[in-house]
Amino acid sequence: MTTPSAAAPDRDTGPRPGRARLLLRRLPVGIRRLALRTIRTARRWGDRWRTSLRLRVVTTTVVVGALAVVGLGWYLTGQIRAGMFNERVEQILADAAQRSATAQESIDYATASSGAEIQQLANDLVVSLEGAGSGAVGALLLRSPSDLTPVVIVDPVTDRALIPLVSPELRAAVQKEGGQQWQSVAVPDGSTTVPGIAVGTPLTLKSAGAYELYFIYSLATENDTLVFVQRTLAIGAVALLGLLVAMTWYLTRKVLVPVRQAAETAERLADGMLSERIPVSGHDELATLGRSFNEMAESLQHQIHRMEDLSHVQQRFVSDVSHELRTPLTTIRMAGDVIYEERTSFSPAVARSAELLDTQIDRFDSLLADLLEISRFDAGAAVLDAEEWDLRILVERAVEQAAPLAEQKGTPILVHAPDRQCTADVDSRRVERILRNLLVNAIEHGEGKPIDVDLGVDPRAVAVLVRDRGVGMTGHEAKHVFDRFWRADPARARTTGGTGLGLAISLEDARLHGGWLEAWGRPGEGARFRLTLPRRAGITLAESPLDLVPPPAGDVPLPRVEDPAGPASLPTFDDLGAR
Repeated sequence: MTTPSAAAPDRDTGPRPGRARLLLRRLPVGIRRLALRTIRTARRWGDRWRTSLRLRVVTTTVVVGALAVVGLGWYLTGQIRAGMFNERVEQILADAAQRSATAQESIDYATASSGAEIQQLANDLVVSLEGAGSGAVGALLLRSPSDLTPVVIVDPVTDRALIPLVSPELRAAVQKEGGQQWQSVAVPDGSTTVPGIAVGTPLTLKSAGAYELYFIYSLATENDTLVFVQRTLAIGAVALLGLLVAMTWYLTRKVLVPVRQAAETAERLADGMLSERIPVSGHDELATLGRSFNEMAESLQHQIHRMEDLSHVQQRFVSDVSHELRTPLTTIRMAGDVIYEERTSFSPAVARSAELLDTQIDRFDSLLADLLEISRFDAGAAVLDAEEWDLRILVERAVEQAAPLAEQKGTPILVHAPDRQCTADVDSRRVERILRNLLVNAIEHGEGKPIDVDLGVDPRAVAVLVRDRGVGMTGHEAKHVFDRFWRADPARARTTGGTGLGLAISLEDARLHGGWLEAWGRPGEGARFRLTLPRRAGITLAESPLDLVPPPAGDVPLPRVEDPAGPASLPTFDDLGAR
């Protein structure tokens, strides 16, 4: 009935590095270390950002506050700059107009006629205009290019360094449009420059023709005032942001500390410490929340204690009834055995009744045994008698025990085991019981089709997968298949005398080993049950050597690679049975 077949050895294809890791490997060592350090720092801050509500609130508040302060400062600075500049320009233009009128009047009343006299007049005029208040730093008298008068004088200026400040565009505007024209310039001030204004106007010299008079004004005072205002605003913004951070940190602490206390208390309640409560003080909303939480915890504690008392009563009742029924059942069995052995001397109807009596006594005996076992699990009295066993031997024993039922149903059982040993520290009696229950369940629902038993092993775990090709089950049924006395179809008769506790006991046996017992199925495609056990005590399972869910149609399953660094996370399946 059993057809052992050796599983193909695993091909260690090894994990292929990602594109980002390949790019890092191509970088120089120093840059690679810096990149890795930056990535680790970013991940650490990302973890803190995701797990700290206080950090997110404070950071968001600071960023929004900083943007608001910067925007307000930029707006105020612009308004102040524009107001000061416009007011200063009006003052400068009025001053320049007055100076130009005074200069032209002085020229008109002068008696100079020769070239030397006109030169001296121009020089004296520029010197007199240089420091006449109102922030003027220099004056320039430049000959107009369109003038053709034969008398030419040297253009008088107070400072030759100011000549480049008079741009061609400004001169063109003065020559073409006439009147008063002005332009913003950068006035030299030692090794730096300060904002300034150049104002130009046409001027006529006697016997020398058309000239242009330019005044250079400095805005250093206004610039200093504006810098002072900006510095004051910056200091105020920093102080405001610091106050905002302190207030936000304080407020979030006042709010989040009670919330954290509630979370910690809830965790302790979940761990079974039902007497834990939140310390409550005050009469605000948080205090109301704390009192409501404590009232809820008090009610839960009362209900849990009541349910525990009821559960203990039920468990004690089941255990006591099971034990008390043992004595009358023994008497009934002895009488039944006598009647069953003498059935050949009875009439056909009485003989058939004797056979039914013997069958039901066996079923009743199994039910009592299962109830006693369940009561031991409920009472926490079940213990393991673990020894090192090769699961191939236990599977062979379970198959031999299920062989009579399989022959009766016409169901072949095919065992697929690897060539190497599948050893683990297990309680052989309990593991055999699990495998026997899985095989009997598969035979009963397999509709006579072949049943496959696969064994798998890796450095941390061993697994047995029992597959049938029968009626199958839905995802909802897979989640409840391990419930006590549960049947997918309540109207379905039990043809093999099952008690309805076999899979529930098997699940408890698996949990006692620190392992998993899982179910998966699809209607019309059969069902799969996977038992996964740690190879040594203390090992926490992370994955199973065998896949519970089959790959989609047309997909070829990849060989499992044993990773020396440890197992990866288990995939999640929608139809996975309750663990």
